[in-house]
Amino acid sequence: MSLVLTSIVDGVATLTLNNPAERNTLTAPMVEGILEAMDRIEADSAVGALVVTGAAPAFCAGANLGNLAEATKESLGVIYEGFLRVARSPLPTIAAVNGAAVGAGMNLALGCDVRLAARRAKFDSRFLQIGIHPGGGHTWMLRRAVGPQATFASVVFGEVIDSAEAERIGLVHRCYDDDQLMGAAQEMAARAAAAPRELLIEMKKTIQDMADVRTHPAAVDRELTPQVWSTRQPWFAERLAALQAKITSR
Repeated sequence: MSLVLTSIVDGVATLTLNNPAERNTLTAPMVEGILEAMDRIEADSAVGALVVTGAAPAFCAGANLGNLAEATKESLGVIYEGFLRVARSPLPTIAAVNGAAVGAGMNLALGCDVRLAARRAKFDSRFLQIGIHPGGGHTWMLRRAVGPQATFASVVFGEVIDSAEAERIGLVHRCYDDDQLMGAAQEMAARAAAAPRELLIEMKKTIQDMADVRTHPAAVDRELTPQVWSTRQPWFAERLAALQAKITSR
């Protein structure tokens, strides 16, 4: 059985963690499968966006507890790569959180650009409850997503966040009925994948860089070079001509 499944439809790659019996925990073999899948996906010029999900009933239950009991910096680094590799992707990414996202599994969701959740989804930091300090940038990613108060509620006070609350605090973009989640994720990803891949990659870089831009003039300056670059690309001329033709025909 392959621990990681991939498919590509309409320019959208779907990466599915596929060890439901162990709730898709991030073991070394699972991480190896993720790394190999990500390399293949990013090397395929036909792919414009990525959806990450888990084989039901869980999204990802985090690191294997047995592995944590014998953790070293090196072994933790191996597990971190399971979600950091996705977080580093230049492609737009969507986490389709179809069940529990726990610990490092929550990091996997946080590492994606957009999170969509099924009604049954739950987000559980879990670190405090098992007596381990958060890792993998968990507190940094969560704080940037929801702010300090919700981060404390989750990490320090042990609140498990259901899908409705996750949507309310901005941890997820939107919730869907369980059987509608993957269709919604695919549809959203396909809208991005229909655009030129190089433009998507450049836009993602810009949005990420804006986290460190402090003033509006600096933001204007940051966007100027890639915007001018985009106007010199063939796809811009083609789309502009199509739009002008549509306007003229009215």
